Amino acid sequence: MAEDAAQVPLPGRATADRFTALAELGRRDLSLARLAEGHLDAVAIMQELEHARPAPAERWGVWAARPPGPGVTARRTEQGWRLTGLKPYCSGARSCTHALVTADAEDGYRLFAVALDQPGVAPVAGTWPAVGMRGSDTLDVAFADVAARAVGDPEGYLRRAGFLHGGIGVAACWLGGAQAVSAALYSRVATGGANDHAAAHLGAVDLLLHTAQTMVQGAGDAIDADPLDERGEAALRGLRVRALVEKVCTEVMEHVGRATGAGPLCHDERHAQAVADLTVYVRQHHAESNLAELGRLVAREAAKVAR
Repeated sequence: MAEDAAQVPLPGRATADRFTALAELGRRDLSLARLAEGHLDAVAIMQELEHARPAPAERWGVWAARPPGPGVTARRTEQGWRLTGLKPYCSGARSCTHALVTADAEDGYRLFAVALDQPGVAPVAGTWPAVGMRGSDTLDVAFADVAARAVGDPEGYLRRAGFLHGGIGVAACWLGGAQAVSAALYSRVATGGANDHAAAHLGAVDLLLHTAQTMVQGAGDAIDADPLDERGEAALRGLRVRALVEKVCTEVMEHVGRATGAGPLCHDERHAQAVADLTVYVRQHHAESNLAELGRLVAREAAKVAR
C-alpha cells in the first residue's frame, strides 16, 4: 500500500486523479480504501504541516475521532510529549506502523506522530464486533504514557486547508462503495434479466452515480485552482460534496435492493459485504448535523450577497 501511495497525487496537484484512485479502491474493497485513504491523508498532512513524508516502508493512519468522553490527553515532559487515554475508531489498529493521533494538550488540541511498536500502545480486542468494514482493522487503541512528536501548532490540524480538502477524499471512497453495490444491478441488466421495473431503477442509479462522480471530479479541479483556500470556498465545497455523495450512496443502496430483491444479499457474498461496508462507512457523514452546518454556511453567504 505504501509503495502504491507514492504514485497518488497530493491534494492541490491533480486532485481529481487522487479522488479517482480512491473511488477505484472503494469499488474494489471499501475496507482497503479506508486504510489507503488514512495513509494518503497522513502523507498529505505531514507534507502540509512539516514539508516531510513518511518513509517508504511505513503504513500510517490518521486517528482523529473525537466522540464525547475522556479521549486522549498529551503532556509535555523533559523527554518530549507523552500520550495517555483511549482513542476510538482507529482503522489499521494492528496493521499500521505509525499514526497521526489527535489529543488535548494544555495549549490546545494538537496532532501527534506516534510509532505504534512501542510499549504502551494497545489495540483493544473486541471493540469492533460489526460485520460492516470488518476488514479495516478498526479498533479502539489505548495509550499509556506513550512517546509522541507534535506535528504542527495547536489547532493547526483543524485550521489547515487540507482538512477541508481531505473530507472529499473520504467521499470519493464512499462513491466507489456505491459503485460496488450497483454492480449487482448492472450485471442483472447486462445478462438480460431486466424488466421495466429493474430498468427504471438502473436509470435512477446511473443518474445518481454520474452526478456524484461529476461533482467529486469538479471539486478536485477546484482544489487545484485554489489549494490554500485563499477564496474561502473549501468548507462550503466539502460540505456540499459529502452531503451529495452520502445521499447518492443511500439512494443507490435503496434502488439496488428494490430492483434485485433479497437474492444478491443472501447469495452473493461480495455484494452483501459491499452493502454492509457502505452502510457503516457512509455514517462518517453526520446526517442532519452536517446539513445544518451546510445550511448555516449557505445563510451566511446569502447574507453577504444581500448587503
